[in-house]
Amino acid sequence: METRNRTNLLLTAVCYTKKACLPLFFCLLPVAAIGQNMRYDTIRYAKVYYQKRVAAFNSEKVVKYKIIFLGNSLTQFGDWSKLLGDSTILNRGIAGDNTYGVLARLNDIMIRKPGKLFIEIGINDISQNIPQQIISKNILSIVKQVHKNSPGTQVYITSILPTNDNVKTEYPASYHKNKQINFINSELMRHADAINYTYIDLNKQVKDKKGDLDIKYAKPDGIHLNQLGYGIWVKLINMEIIHHAKK
Repeated sequence: METRNRTNLLLTAVCYTKKACLPLFFCLLPVAAIGQNMRYDTIRYAKVYYQKRVAAFNSEKVVKYKIIFLGNSLTQFGDWSKLLGDSTILNRGIAGDNTYGVLARLNDIMIRKPGKLFIEIGINDISQNIPQQIISKNILSIVKQVHKNSPGTQVYITSILPTNDNVKTEYPASYHKNKQINFINSELMRHADAINYTYIDLNKQVKDKKGDLDIKYAKPDGIHLNQLGYGIWVKLINMEIIHHAKK
C-alpha cells in the first residue's frame, strides 16, 4: 500500500494536507537555510522525484542546438512539441523544482548547446519564503552560466505567474504572494538588456484586473495554467521567435 501511494503521488504530482501544502507539488523535508534574518527552505520538493527526472535526462543522448524548456511544473506540463509543432523540443521541467534545483542540473542543459532556451522558475522559491533578492540573483546566475558555457544560446525568461484565491485551498503556501512575484518580475525585466536575455511577460497577459491569475486561463487550483493559458504563452513565444528572426 505504501509503495502504491508513493507511486500515485509521483504520477499526480500533488501534495495536499489541511494544515500545510507546499506549492507546485510534493511534500518537503525540513531542510532550512538562514539568511537576511529569516529561515527558509532551499531543497527541491520531492527530492526522490527530482533525482529520477534528472537521471532520466542525463541518460538521454546529447543532441545539440535544439530548443529546450527549463523550469518547474508549469514547464513540465506543457506539451511543447505539440504546441510549437517541433518534435525535437526537449522538456526539462520538473514539478516542484526551484532555482536551486535548476542551478544544480544546469550542466545537462549547457552540454546540449541549445539554440533557444526558455526558462520559467521561481514560484516554488517564493512559496518557500526564500528572499526575493536571492531568487532574482539565482535566476540571473542561471542566465550567466548559460551564456558562459553555451554562448550561442538565445535565452528567454518567462515571468513568474500570479496566483488567484483558489490557490489557498490546495497550495496555501502560494497564497497572497503576488506582491513578491511582481517584485521579482520587475527585477527580471530590468536586467534583461544588460545580461542579454529576452523577457517574456506572460504574467501581464494572464492576470485579471485585480492582478490575480485570471480564472479563464487557470486550472481550478489557482496556480497552474489550462489550455487557454498555454495558448497565450505559445503566442508570446512565437512572437519573440519571429522578432529574433528579423534581427
